[in-house]
Amino acid sequence: MLRRKLTQGLTLGLALGAGLIGAPALAQTAYPTKPVTLMVGFPPGGQTDFAARVLTNSLAANLGQGVVIENKAGVNGNLGSADIMRSAPDGYRMLVGNGSMTVTPHVFPNLGIVDPTKFVPVGILLQSPLVLVVPAASPVKDFAQFAALVKERAKAGKGVDYGTPGAGSLVHVTTELMRERLGGPAMNHVPYKGSAPAVIDLMAGRIEAMFDATSVFDPYIKSGKVRPILVTSSSRVASMPDVPTPAEVGLKDFEIISFIGMYGPPGTRPEVVQKLNAAINTVLKEPAVIRSFQERGDQPGGGTPEQLDAMTRAQYKLWGDVVKANKIHAE
Repeated sequence: MLRRKLTQGLTLGLALGAGLIGAPALAQTAYPTKPVTLMVGFPPGGQTDFAARVLTNSLAANLGQGVVIENKAGVNGNLGSADIMRSAPDGYRMLVGNGSMTVTPHVFPNLGIVDPTKFVPVGILLQSPLVLVVPAASPVKDFAQFAALVKERAKAGKGVDYGTPGAGSLVHVTTELMRERLGGPAMNHVPYKGSAPAVIDLMAGRIEAMFDATSVFDPYIKSGKVRPILVTSSSRVASMPDVPTPAEVGLKDFEIISFIGMYGPPGTRPEVVQKLNAAINTVLKEPAVIRSFQERGDQPGGGTPEQLDAMTRAQYKLWGDVVKANKIHAE
C-alpha cells in the first residue's frame, strides 16, 4: 500500500512538474491568438505605410494570424504614436514608426509629444536615403541650378516653396539643414498631412521642391512626373544612378538615412518582442520583399531590437542638436 502511494505520488509529481516546465513554452507559443494591428501614423501612400503593407501578408503567414493596418494621421505621426503608447502591452497593437519620431518632440516641445525612447523596440523594417525632387516642368535641371535659384529668390525677398509631410518631420529638418548648408537663404515651408498630398501638389507645380524617401518618389521619377536632383546617401542609389550624393555637390555632413521600425507600448513582454522580431527577420529575407524594397531605392532592415533602440536614440540626439542649432520650432 505504501509503495503504491509513493508510486502514485511520484507519478503525480512528475506530471505536475512536466506541466510547470511546459507552461512557459505554452505561454510563448500562444501568441498571437488573434489578429495583430499595425498602427501607421500617416495616410496611405507614404513610405511608412508602404513598408507596413509590403510586409503584411508575409507577417500574417509567419505569425499564423491576420495582420491589419490602421492609419491614424496627425501631428506628424504623433496621434498614432500616442494611441500605441496607451495600448495594452500584449502585442496586438504595435506601432510602425519612422525617423520623424526622433524629430517631432524637439520641434513641438510644449505639446506633450511622445518620447520615442519610451517605446519597446522590436525590429528595423527598412532603411532609405532621402531624395530631393522638383516638378518635371521645373526649369531646374540639377542641384547646382536649384541652389542658385534658392539664393536668387531669397535675395529678391521671395523664397522657394518646399513641401513636407508635416511640420517637425524628418523631411522638414532635413530641408532646413540643407538650407543652413547653403548659407541660410530664406525658404518657405509648406507642411501637409502626409507625403501623398504633398506629392500631388508638387507634380502640379504648386510647390517647387521636396525631399522624401526614395520609395515615395520612385514611381513618379520613373514616369517622368518629377525630377530627382540629389540623394542623401554616401553613395549613389542603384535605382537612380545619375543622381549625385551630397559630397558630389559640395554639401558637407549631409548624409541622412531614414528608417522605419516596429515598436510596442511600454511593458511589452519579451516573448512577444522575440516572436515579432523573428518574424520580421524571416520575412525580410523573402526575395519578393527584398525586391519590393530595392526596386524603390530602399534597403530591407532586420537585426535585433537593440539595434533599433540604438538607432532611435542616436537620431533622437542628432535631431535635437540640429533643431536647437537652427532654431526650428513649429508651435
